[in-house]
Amino acid sequence: MTPPQRKRRQPTQQPPPPPPPMAGGDQQGEKKNPERLYVIADGADGPRAELDLVTLIVARADPPPSVTPEQAVLLRLCTAPLSVAELTAYLNLPFSAMTVLITELITAELVQARAPIVRQALPDRSLLEAVMHGLQKL
Repeated sequence: MTPPQRKRRQPTQQPPPPPPPMAGGDQQGEKKNPERLYVIADGADGPRAELDLVTLIVARADPPPSVTPEQAVLLRLCTAPLSVAELTAYLNLPFSAMTVLITELITAELVQARAPIVRQALPDRSLLEAVMHGLQKL
């Protein structure tokens, strides 16, 4: 006795062909648009604020109608303090373009840049000993 033969199902529709590679894209297919970055940065070549990736940015006011869409999004995100690295990731912009945007907002007094909160490297030894003795008594 022979087992029944199964027929393979053929897909009803062919998947769409992949889009042609962009001239400005890299090998992974990620699209880069240098013209957009130039427009976002407003062609600024002037001095920039000294910002690190851990510098905290806080909005001082709601976005006025005169700001660009990227600056408006940045102001909405910064109602609570966010680091420059977080803003760079959220807006999917390079650090250099982000520093230009933040510098423009700092000069317009719409945001404030704060140094990150530095924590003490090691807690006080007497405090650790007191906690240890308290836990041992339990």
